[in-house]
Amino acid sequence: MAQEEKSRSGCGSSSSTILQFVPFNSLADEGFYAPCSHSQVSNHLRLLAESLPTDENGQSSMPAISRGNRNRCPVPGTLYNTNTLEAFHALDKKSLLKEEANKIWEDIHTGRAVEDSAVLSRFLLISFADLKKWSFHYWFAFPALVLDPPATLVESKRASEWFTSEEVKSVSMACNDWRNSSLTADVPFFFISIASNSHATIRHLKDWEACQADNQKVLFGFYDPCHEKDPGWPLRNFLALISSRWNLKSVHFLCYRESRGFMDMESSLVIEALITAPQGLNDHQLVPNAVGWEKNKNKYVSRCINLAKSMDPTRLAVSAADLNLKLMRWRALPSLNLDELSSVKCLLIGAGTLGCQVARMLMAWGVRKITLVDNGRVAMSNPLRQSLYTLDDCLDGGDFKALAAAKSLKRIFPAVEAKGEVMAIPMPGHPVTNQEEKSVVDDCSRLYDLVDSHDAVFLLTDTRESRWLPTLLCASANKITITAALGFDSFLVMRHGPGPFSSAHANTSSIDMENLARTDKGGKRLGCYFCNDVVAPTDSTANRTLDQQCTVTRPGLAPIASSLAVELFVSILHHPDGMFAEGDITNSTSSSSGSEPPLGIMPHQIRGSLFHFSQMTLVGHSSNSCTACCSTVVSEYRKKGIEFLLQAINHPTYLEDLTGLTELKESANSFKLDWDDERDDFDDDDDCVEI
Repeated sequence: MAQEEKSRSGCGSSSSTILQFVPFNSLADEGFYAPCSHSQVSNHLRLLAESLPTDENGQSSMPAISRGNRNRCPVPGTLYNTNTLEAFHALDKKSLLKEEANKIWEDIHTGRAVEDSAVLSRFLLISFADLKKWSFHYWFAFPALVLDPPATLVESKRASEWFTSEEVKSVSMACNDWRNSSLTADVPFFFISIASNSHATIRHLKDWEACQADNQKVLFGFYDPCHEKDPGWPLRNFLALISSRWNLKSVHFLCYRESRGFMDMESSLVIEALITAPQGLNDHQLVPNAVGWEKNKNKYVSRCINLAKSMDPTRLAVSAADLNLKLMRWRALPSLNLDELSSVKCLLIGAGTLGCQVARMLMAWGVRKITLVDNGRVAMSNPLRQSLYTLDDCLDGGDFKALAAAKSLKRIFPAVEAKGEVMAIPMPGHPVTNQEEKSVVDDCSRLYDLVDSHDAVFLLTDTRESRWLPTLLCASANKITITAALGFDSFLVMRHGPGPFSSAHANTSSIDMENLARTDKGGKRLGCYFCNDVVAPTDSTANRTLDQQCTVTRPGLAPIASSLAVELFVSILHHPDGMFAEGDITNSTSSSSGSEPPLGIMPHQIRGSLFHFSQMTLVGHSSNSCTACCSTVVSEYRKKGIEFLLQAINHPTYLEDLTGLTELKESANSFKLDWDDERDDFDDDDDCVEI
């Protein structure tokens, strides 16, 4: 918005003095102005977002919105926005102002300014927006052609004193009609002719030549945004137009001002000025000098607005977080789907060292919906390695990890939708009594609902058997599943393959079990965490000493594995084949579209070692005897439900018997290798057996 700066001229004097103008003084807000409507406050020039171009051709929506609006007069202008503060300060202000002045001069000589007088009031804005600090540097200029010699003031009077009483009524009525018409309300420059009978008529500038009459008073009028005793800044270029176009020497002006929506004769001014045509004024190529850069505290310097304190902290946090992702999409990853990332629902089973790191990494990628599951409490040893907890969470027996982690996520980023679920994970090999059975059934039901209501599941617990039930539920529901597991100095990060009953096979008969282990593309289905095991998960915590009960890993291992788990998950979201993508190894890609996936290869397993500071990518296919994801187990679960789960929990060999692992082990144990002890010659290659 722009208001006027107080002038120091002696207005109202009858002696000839240089005509003074009240310059614009900007405040970045909204590109139009209106006549002054308050006796103490000048009107503003405003720049709205809708004033800016809305298409590639640079066409603005502003004319369609503002034309015919009596409260808006359109003002064309140019905005130069720089990418750095250094570029902002390095702009050649003098050349930019001269360029805008050339446009005004061109419009005067081509006649465009007569057809559309709004082009006489141009503006120039240079800016730099620091979106990290929420500071906005800007500098307005309102280009004005300089007459040399300048116009001189002959007389300045209130309109109520200059007009006769009859003319006051007629001019007021004509001006009000002009302002109330949708065709002329926003036309800021015009002229008024007053006949000998005091009848006033307002006309467009283009009608000047056709309306000359010796017996008429003629005044040039303009919407004056100023409330001072001097005319406003728009008059400067109007004088250049009149002098160049019609070569007039003595001119009367009406500085039109309003009060409560009607012409105010007391505040409006009638000014008589003498114009001495400068040499070369009619020369199209000889552009007059221009002024117009606004002052800031009486100095020609730019202005800066800092909005950081006035912005809502949550909105600031969201905007700042999104900015990094948008810059990533703009500069390196055009296919980055921010909407999918912000809407995907992630379930983290385990809120320990891995769970804390995975949650942080998910938020960094723009994931906004996170649920954590854990039944443990924060211990004194946790805060150093588990980044979401502090000492306060350990006091009074310790807060539940799931609740404390969700609370911490909201403190870090208020816009995240984080929830904590305190519950135990039912595990095979951990039999339950009749009294405990109802609680276990409830936990199974809660876990089922959680898996069903989320899009992706991260298995981040510290025991093998605690991953079994979530793996089974994800295989049955065909959910994206990521596992991260730690040793002392080694780690495993893997994505589970799609479940055996994917959508394309929903109606397949039980006879086609062999084909159910294959993906929609016809390739072998990728395996889960349990596919390479030849034993069912059992109680791995029984008979452990204290040092064996604690998870002992090198401190840097969990952040590495957690970051890889989240990166693998984001790759799945952006891969053309999603969770059905085949497993890649180093320097190979397997996209069905033939193009390279946007985030590079998408491995099935990543195994790393800090001892060797190395990692490798592996592929492991699903097993028909897997105790968690094979079609036999999933089918049995779907048929028997909770009865099947209780059998698996209470009977250690149930899963092995069901999948054929028991038979496989018996067959392996009965296999005997016969050795011929009588022969000592092993040098003959034909007698060697390659195993």
